[in-house]
Amino acid sequence: QVQLVESGGGLVQAGGSLRLSCAASGIIFSGNAVGWYRQAPGKQRELVARITSGGNTNYPDSVKGRFTISIDNAKNTMYLQMNSLKSEDTAVYYCNVQQFPDGYWGQGTQVTVSS
Repeated sequence: QVQLVESGGGLVQAGGSLRLSCAASGIIFSGNAVGWYRQAPGKQRELVARITSGGNTNYPDSVKGRFTISIDNAKNTMYLQMNSLKSEDTAVYYCNVQQFPDGYWGQGTQVTVSS
């Protein structure tokens, strides 16, 4: 049974930092396309960071230079380091592993940035 468990969310002031973690069981990150997404109230879920199956990283312009995705294969844990946080980064953050047919999602962790 695959399980992804996010942690590390919380309340932070604008300009601050947080590091999110996604611990996996029943699946390994290595070799799969994986990523972090977020969903703010009333908005669609959007990609914020991705590692392709080939190991390349992608970020949308909205977080480029501020967010960094990484994987610790020994711990089978994925991270999202978020710096210079802005109020518009407030959302529930989800980790994802892309695997046929539907992929896997964590339960989400709330990030709230106060201005």
